[in-house]
Amino acid sequence: MPTYDYVCDGCGHAFELFQSMTDPVKKTCPECGKKKLRRLIGAGGAIVFKGSGFYKTDYRSDSYKKGAEADKKSSGGGDGGKKPDNNSDRGPKKSGEG
Repeated sequence: MPTYDYVCDGCGHAFELFQSMTDPVKKTCPECGKKKLRRLIGAGGAIVFKGSGFYKTDYRSDSYKKGAEADKKSSGGGDGGKKPDNNSDRGPKKSGEG
C-alpha cells in the first residue's frame, strides 16, 4: 500500500497517509475539519530490493544446477591448464606490417 501526501488549502496542514490505492481520496482535513484537503502528486517511492533472489541464477532449480554441474565436469578440464597460443591463428604477415 502506498503512502500519499496530503495538504489542506484551508489551514496549510500537510501530512502523509498510508492507504490502499482503491481507497477514496480524503477530503476533510484532520486539523481544521474543512473540506479543503487535496492529495499531492509526488515522485513516488523507490523500489527497495532486500534479501536474495534478485539475480537470474538465484531462481535456478536444483535439477538445472545439477545438470549444469555435470556438463561442467564432462566438458571442462581437458586443456591441462595451458593458455592458447594467440599468435597461431593470425596467419602470415602482410608486407608493411611489423
